[in-house]
Amino acid sequence: MISKACKYGIRAAIFVASRKASNTKLSVKEIAREVQLPEAFTAKIMQTLNKHRIITSLKGPYGGFYIEQHQLDQPVLNIVNAIDGMSVFRECGLGLKNCSETRPCPMHFKYKEVREALLHAFQETTVGQLAKDLNAGGSFLSNLNVDEGDWIL
Repeated sequence: MISKACKYGIRAAIFVASRKASNTKLSVKEIAREVQLPEAFTAKIMQTLNKHRIITSLKGPYGGFYIEQHQLDQPVLNIVNAIDGMSVFRECGLGLKNCSETRPCPMHFKYKEVREALLHAFQETTVGQLAKDLNAGGSFLSNLNVDEGDWIL
């Protein structure tokens, strides 16, 4: 459904937002380490998020990426739109080009429900809400330091 780049963009935005209270500007290196990505790929994602005003950047020796208060209220959907576009919510679940309501693939109607639920969740959830949950310990961004008992198989 959404690309890996989009997932990483969401993770990066949440991480930057989670550092809002400290008023620090984060380097690509710091963000890449936290979201577990190569720096070059992280830089590209961060440029896209900045271009779409999802996060802010400041150049120079005291620069970096940060999020402004009004940006915390953005829905996660803005990140999906910036990186993948809205077509991800119209694509066929089996990748067929001619799938439609009148000529559905075998998964069309079931996949449509999932797509619509995901769209709704991305519309209703803000970057700030996810950062708040992260800071409260209710969620995590890293695969590091996970106890084996925490994995659900």
